[in-house]
Amino acid sequence: MLRLIPALALVLTLSACMLGPDYKRPELDIPKQWRSPEADAVPDATDTAWWEQFNDPSLNQLIDTALRENRDLLIAAARVDQFVGQLAVVRSQFYPQIGYSADASRNRASRVGQPPLSPGADPYYTLYQGALSAQWQIDLFGRVRRQSESAQAQVYASEQGRRGVILTLVTSVAASYIALRALDKQLEVAQRTAKNYAETARIFDLRFKGGVVSEVELAQVESQYQQALAAIPALEQQIAAQENLISILLGRNPGPIPRGKAIGEFAVPGIPADLPSALLERRPDILQAEQTLVAANASIGAAKALYFPTLSLTGLLGSVSTAFGDFLTGPATAWTVAAGLTGPIFTFGQIEGQVQNAEAFQREALANYQQVILNAFRETNDALTGTVKKREESAAQTKRVAALRDYARLSRLRFDNGYAGYLEVLYAENELFGAELAAVRSQAEAYTQVVNVYKAVGGGWVNEAGELAPKPQGVAAREAPPAAAGRN
Repeated sequence: MLRLIPALALVLTLSACMLGPDYKRPELDIPKQWRSPEADAVPDATDTAWWEQFNDPSLNQLIDTALRENRDLLIAAARVDQFVGQLAVVRSQFYPQIGYSADASRNRASRVGQPPLSPGADPYYTLYQGALSAQWQIDLFGRVRRQSESAQAQVYASEQGRRGVILTLVTSVAASYIALRALDKQLEVAQRTAKNYAETARIFDLRFKGGVVSEVELAQVESQYQQALAAIPALEQQIAAQENLISILLGRNPGPIPRGKAIGEFAVPGIPADLPSALLERRPDILQAEQTLVAANASIGAAKALYFPTLSLTGLLGSVSTAFGDFLTGPATAWTVAAGLTGPIFTFGQIEGQVQNAEAFQREALANYQQVILNAFRETNDALTGTVKKREESAAQTKRVAALRDYARLSRLRFDNGYAGYLEVLYAENELFGAELAAVRSQAEAYTQVVNVYKAVGGGWVNEAGELAPKPQGVAAREAPPAAAGRN
């Protein structure tokens, strides 16, 4: 027993070794502030259910339904469980694998075999066997620990992927609903305009029959009326397509979508006041990319461990007997204890290739992580700038509509008093029609830019929304905070 102590101590010492680099977050060039910081930004806005600030119960209900029923979320939750299962497979290698076997067979021995049966011996016999077996591979150089580290990071990455689906789903429903209400408003404008043009066309037809206006002027009015009519079916088609899109986000067959407030009645959520560095801890795609980098980094150590030997301990305890009555008695007991050491000598580049592959994948994951961060900064800057500029554009479009209303009113007054031809009225009213449609689009884009800000910055609101979404059945994804996993 004393002779085994040094060997056991050596095994324990070697098993404490872990090959490959430990993960350390790369140095990043993080800007100190955004290019267009919002003057009236709201602190801690990213931790609230911002979509409720639109004050539209229909929108709130649509988002709640989408979070519960959307199929992409079900897929994402199942994907997390796949990686949790893979993690359990990897971690099982830390422990002895214990099994059992039992066998009963009827046999005939050869009379001329080696050794030959003695004359008169019965060549027929029954054999009963039963055993418990155990096998344990000692993780001398940290291969299994690196594999476990990689598998755990993949679980965290898949959980961040699920959070990313939640982020995209909520913002997509909000943006799609805003677009739907904008189309509804544009349809209302087109129908109202067509009704006004229809009345004008009726009056001009009577004037033409009375010889007051020319056929040219009648044709101008008819053309104006048909132009407004043509806009209606196009908008109705876009509304149906938008409803179908929202239905799919809700996990339903295409169908009508309930409406709430009109586009101009929405309240405007506050803009988050956070620094660029906060994105590294909040955006699901950044956290997912970092965990992929952690997994790739750990895979290098797992690959390098293949250069070194593996130590396996095996044991078997059972019973073997040709008589059932003697089975499981002392004389029938059989056991085996063994230790095996295996290692590579010549693999002709196999292990080297695996190490090279792991290192290349780590470099790819690093570059992808850095690229994801750059895109996150770009998207947030774009959204913040877009919020300011779209508000300015919407305000200008509103003033333009007011000016064109005056222009159209005065032009018609000049026509009615004989100071101008109808061509001037036609131009003014067509300009007004186009401006009203453009003003609605601009207003919707201003709201959508606010949605884009929350999509770009991420935040605690994703976790709040995730409470309604389908959750993974495994628990490994919640063993450590995903944002902190793998960070040194």
